[in-house]
Amino acid sequence: MRDLVIVGAGGFARETAAAVRAVNAVRPTWRLHGFLDDDPALHGTERAGLPILGAIDRLAELPDTAAVVCIGNPGDYAARQRIVHRLGLPAERYATIIHPAADIGAGSSVGPGTVLLAGVVLTADVTVGAHVAVMPQVVLTHDGRVADHVTLASGVRLGGGAVLRTGAYVGSGALVREAVTVGEWSLVGMGSVVLCDVPPGEVWIGSPARRLRAARPSRLAAECEPAAAVGK
Repeated sequence: MRDLVIVGAGGFARETAAAVRAVNAVRPTWRLHGFLDDDPALHGTERAGLPILGAIDRLAELPDTAAVVCIGNPGDYAARQRIVHRLGLPAERYATIIHPAADIGAGSSVGPGTVLLAGVVLTADVTVGAHVAVMPQVVLTHDGRVADHVTLASGVRLGGGAVLRTGAYVGSGALVREAVTVGEWSLVGMGSVVLCDVPPGEVWIGSPARRLRAARPSRLAAECEPAAAVGK
């Protein structure tokens, strides 16, 4: 078994903790020690029966511990990328958490730091990048490509060959037609039906989905000052 901490202590972090427990119930894999979060009001408290151990930079004190970054919401869906950039860890330090109730089809791959929650289906030859958040009951069909730092909320369905570029956010229950691309850091609203390509950096909503406005995912790591690596 390998030591593990979850970065963040919000809803997605607690869902990931539940997925880790489900993995361990099938085969003991992780010693989950708790959460790291920069909110000082949380330090010393518990969430989901696990302690909040301190600020994120405490990873520097845990050089042999794996981590998974579980931060972000529709109002700031660039947060996960910023934390990964700030930590500067090599890929092998990141855990990939796949709930045992997820179904990974032949030829599919899942990158480091990615979380697949219960009921997720990758049918065949699906590529999912690093630090991707895939919520329950998401279905990614054949030849789909999901880039790094994407968020897929619960119940999303992607048609065959659909592409989600870096940092895209697809809201709950949204449908993306086959061979359609959602551009970098664009947001698709919940329940939307995407029938054509979404350009980078835009918010699209509705059925069929149409442009609402420019996206504002908050500050991206690429715009931030380089950070020193933590606990390499």
